[in-house]
Amino acid sequence: MDLAAILSDYDADSPLDRASTAPGSWYTDSRIADLERRGVWGSTWQAVARAAQVEAPGQYATAEVGGEPIVVVRGRDSVLRAFFNVCRHHAAAVCTQAEGRADHLRCPYHGWTYGLDGRFKSAPDIDGMKCFEPEGQGLVPISVGTWENLVFVHLDAKAAPLEQHLGDLVARTRPLRFDTLKFAGRREWILRCNWKVFVDNYLDGGYHVPFLHKGLSSILSFKEYTIETFDHVCLQSSAIDATGGDAMTAAVRKGKALYFWLYPNLMLNWYEGYLDTNLVQPLGVDRMKVVFDFYFADVSPGAREDVERSMKVSERIQEEDHAICESVQRGLSSRAYRKGRLSVRREAGEHLFHRLLARDLRAAFAR
Repeated sequence: MDLAAILSDYDADSPLDRASTAPGSWYTDSRIADLERRGVWGSTWQAVARAAQVEAPGQYATAEVGGEPIVVVRGRDSVLRAFFNVCRHHAAAVCTQAEGRADHLRCPYHGWTYGLDGRFKSAPDIDGMKCFEPEGQGLVPISVGTWENLVFVHLDAKAAPLEQHLGDLVARTRPLRFDTLKFAGRREWILRCNWKVFVDNYLDGGYHVPFLHKGLSSILSFKEYTIETFDHVCLQSSAIDATGGDAMTAAVRKGKALYFWLYPNLMLNWYEGYLDTNLVQPLGVDRMKVVFDFYFADVSPGAREDVERSMKVSERIQEEDHAICESVQRGLSSRAYRKGRLSVRREAGEHLFHRLLARDLRAAFAR
């Protein structure tokens, strides 16, 4: 099947009660993954660092977005900037550490040196070059923005503001005071599935929770579980009732459960005094990584035992999802499967995800 036919095998105009999922080929065909590099990762705001990592002049953090190496750095003038982490000489990575602090940015290959503002400063043995214009040899800039504890980049240097992508998410989360929570740790997992399988699982409106997550299910009010979609966001929420629930889960999950998803690949899971962010990153058509960062109201030594217990609960839930996501990936390649239907009660978030994805893939294909 040619790529145009694969893209047309999804009806983005169908209302939820008539809608189907994106077809299995969108999860298994390498041509879709190639299109995503341009249409999704190259065209959306992506979280790449914590704000605290680039708080002081000279601090930098590196990441990869859609196969593109990037660096975010705080200048001497306290301005936050972002660039492709690619030397203008022979394309080596200029910054090779995940994070650090520097007076300048120097490529380790041939010593080409750039200021914290990205401008070319110096290089050895360039005398005699004709038509060499230093002002045109700086690091190539990209867009950068911050929201709450997170730093975002967009590979387009003239992208619409981050706030436009966030939309009402800003106002909806402001009362939760993410800014009062402190970073406590990171966990990473690699799964043998397409990144979209993981997102679909997150967005199924709690559909799988009673079957896969017995501990979590024991404290959520499944009948009162709500799903809202707006802009590029899905919000799932539930009251928490720990009466008779799993003791380990109930001890660290209190108040109300609020699960935010921001298109295409960022999740924020909030409970009273707690937040974890989940960043989903493709590593191939059938391989992905998810990065969890944990934040707590209290990270003092006296609270460390509670913090560790809370992260253990999150790890258990995550590990419960692994086998099913990998099972789904195998099934998506089966001749028995083409696409499935969506639950009107539960899967409005998936419906939004697939429609946004279709928009971006088709726009990239048309370019």
